[in-house]
Amino acid sequence: MPIVVALKLKTSSEPEPDFLHLPWATPLEEWPDELAVRLPRGRHRHVVRFIEHEGRYFALKELSSKLANREYDLLWWLAEEDLPVVDLVGVADDREADDGTPLDSILITRHLTYSLPYLHLFAGPGSDGLHEQLIDALAILLAQIHLIGMFWGDCSLGNALFRRDAGALVAYLVDTETSERHETLTDGQRQLDIDIAVDNIAGGLFELEALGRLGAGVDPIAVVELLRIRYDELWAELTTTEVLGPDELWRVRDRLSRLNSLGFDTVELELIEKDGDQVITFRPRVVEKGHHQKKLQSQTGIEAEENQARRLLSAMASFGASLAAEAGREMPEAVVAYRWLTERYEPTIAAIPAQLRGRLVDPELYHQVLDHLWFMSEDAGLDVGLKEATESYVASVLAELPDERAVLNSDDELEV
Repeated sequence: MPIVVALKLKTSSEPEPDFLHLPWATPLEEWPDELAVRLPRGRHRHVVRFIEHEGRYFALKELSSKLANREYDLLWWLAEEDLPVVDLVGVADDREADDGTPLDSILITRHLTYSLPYLHLFAGPGSDGLHEQLIDALAILLAQIHLIGMFWGDCSLGNALFRRDAGALVAYLVDTETSERHETLTDGQRQLDIDIAVDNIAGGLFELEALGRLGAGVDPIAVVELLRIRYDELWAELTTTEVLGPDELWRVRDRLSRLNSLGFDTVELELIEKDGDQVITFRPRVVEKGHHQKKLQSQTGIEAEENQARRLLSAMASFGASLAAEAGREMPEAVVAYRWLTERYEPTIAAIPAQLRGRLVDPELYHQVLDHLWFMSEDAGLDVGLKEATESYVASVLAELPDERAVLNSDDELEV
């Protein structure tokens, strides 16, 4: 029997597994159970299954060839723009059943490790106040895609995945079936996208409320209206042009600080003559993001989310200050980075028992240990030390957390 599939795989530096032996001539919902794994998932309008293949996890979604290839192109474009989206692998096209019946195509993406759908996120401990983090994450994601001219068309809690990021959340776009690519978006298109998001997210929040997971006293309508406010504030920060006098440069620093706190790093500044005076026209332009991620990785090799990277760099700077105080002089950045990595970060991660290492990604573990150290030291009135704080965190906090990377057992899977 000849192979009845045409595989279009996205080229990458990491070699892809050989997908050719998978049962492409069978509808996805009928694939054998031994291929499937149970991972946290949301709702989908199409058949979606997770498989383990050659030691890695993949998400497969069955949909028409037109939609599959359109989503393939959009995910590729979003990845090239360095936006938070699922990692595209490819699309299986021209599928036929053994009797020659045409079958829908299958879009293949990698499973996003340490990511959770909103229902699973709110099922875990510590979900009080999580709705605000959720709204902030979605407001940032919407602003990011609108800046490059993408109309989402179906923003909802179910069409995003969320990763923890040092006390915040990062939203990843996972479904672009209704999305459109434009050179730029009009104000009307942006507001329509926000209107759709507000309606959809309200539905998800009411569902959480019905399940008793939203938190006492939280009003879903007030929460979704917060999305409009946060989005409008962020959009203004990113796109408003200001005209500043020569004595108002502090406003540039203030604006840069606000943008930096949101993960946007580069701007355009233009000095022009206006009415005989020199003024500065200030317009932020997002051409690079993840400044702290890139800096941390270049200095230590650690891959982290933006807030995690900012926290770890801050910890490294504090460690460097203590080294400088001991030595009586400033230490080179490379020396500080190496000593912090080998004397603080790596020993802390190594102290986590092997059976608990998968509970959280390593940078998040270190961030939470630092938080635990601060609270313990505050209670004790002295620095209790990183080693003691790590041991206490493992016993009293980490051991109680669910594993956010692991495959779920059938008894643990939430019905969503």
